Amino acid sequence: MPRGTKIVATVGPASNTLEILTRMLKAGVDVVRLNFSHGQAQDHIDRAAMVREAAALCGREVAIMADLQGPKIRIGKFEHGKIELRNGDKFILDAECAMGSQERVGLDYKALPRDVKPDDVLLLNDGLIVLVVEQVNDREIFTSVKIGGELSNNKGINRQGGGLTAPALTGKDMEDIKTAMSFQADYLAVSFPKNAVDMEMARQLANIAGEPYDHKPMMIAKIERAEAIPLLQEILNASDGIMVARGDLAVEVGNAAVPALQKRMIKMARASNKLAITATQMMESMIFNAVPTRAEVSDVANAVLDGTDAVMTSAETASGKYPVETVEMMAAVCLEAEKSQECKLDTDFLNARFTRIDQSIAYGALFTAYHLRVKAIVALTESGSTTLWMSRHNIDIPLVALTPSRTTQRKIALYRNVRTYKLFYNSDREAVLRQAEKILLDNGVVQKGDTIVLTWGEPMGQVGGTNALKIIRVGAEFVAD
Repeated sequence: MPRGTKIVATVGPASNTLEILTRMLKAGVDVVRLNFSHGQAQDHIDRAAMVREAAALCGREVAIMADLQGPKIRIGKFEHGKIELRNGDKFILDAECAMGSQERVGLDYKALPRDVKPDDVLLLNDGLIVLVVEQVNDREIFTSVKIGGELSNNKGINRQGGGLTAPALTGKDMEDIKTAMSFQADYLAVSFPKNAVDMEMARQLANIAGEPYDHKPMMIAKIERAEAIPLLQEILNASDGIMVARGDLAVEVGNAAVPALQKRMIKMARASNKLAITATQMMESMIFNAVPTRAEVSDVANAVLDGTDAVMTSAETASGKYPVETVEMMAAVCLEAEKSQECKLDTDFLNARFTRIDQSIAYGALFTAYHLRVKAIVALTESGSTTLWMSRHNIDIPLVALTPSRTTQRKIALYRNVRTYKLFYNSDREAVLRQAEKILLDNGVVQKGDTIVLTWGEPMGQVGGTNALKIIRVGAEFVAD
């Protein structure tokens, strides 16, 4: 069995060469993340071109995910770069302060004094520093330091429990969407969405920006605000997938709440026929060390067992010392976790409801393949929808998508347990099926005599038109319809 769980890797200074990136792709990267929190527009355009070049050298399609910065609420700069706060110190967050000192620091989000009140808890630097609000006026937030430590320039601020009013899409994000669409990013990750409206607005802006290129990206909602949790289903409905962004989410809801939320979010995504990515600190120690901790190995494995489509690296591959080794280790852990996973169709599979013919064909293929124990389930697909539905269910039979669309190939790179190959459609059904069989044989997916389940749409080339299923013995006549 090939590895089913996909790997999303962030590109940065440590991996910003064609040689390193190509090695990372060969080690197992399926999706490359471009972090728009850093760099200029041209940097991302150049990196996207390098990703496409590296993928071509590897002979496969790799997706690009453009990750928007969002309303990252930060403090300003200090006169000497950093200060040391002690428990019990008084400290002021000042919207009009130009340069910070031991007593106060500026804010890049000027509306913060309007969003907080006395007794609110503010968490700085990913929760390492804790401030309690004592008093607020139009420009200043007077606080007492509950947990101190070193505080340096531009560290982030969260309000415990959420509730900050900053919009999900900033002016910078809107410009970054245009940049991402100029190189046809396959996925657009939206930071800090609070509700479905945020995702719908981002999708509309992306579709408009992508119109000159006839391109529409798939939308990923990064779940990192406390107020997004009660509205998770509506956010899922407005998105193509979610990212369990455990960093900012943990700061807002507390570390202890995150593991259960991770499991819940992945389960909801799969039930809604959406994608799920698990992110943040998965192999954090490999920024500096050649091997991960046992806890990190367990973390990655548990995400796989939860059913995540992909696990993601951040600084490990963007700025760490061992970007290729991180990917190799992550791939190995995913594969081992999948081997231990009990694979059977979900208990509620027979109770699934659907009204579309193509979705019923997808479910029929799963049921047939599971009971016949075929070698592979093969979908001839234009949009990739058939394989998406199939990949939402826990089955140990490889799913293969054959498509004429390069864009669809790239998007499917994120789908768990699905491999893609290029197929050229024409109106001759038998010729297309023979071509499909040759692709499977040439790539070692099947051998002569193996049985597969094959789905397609008639007439050939019709988007969203999967309406046929056959059971085929490779290299022989069709066994049954």
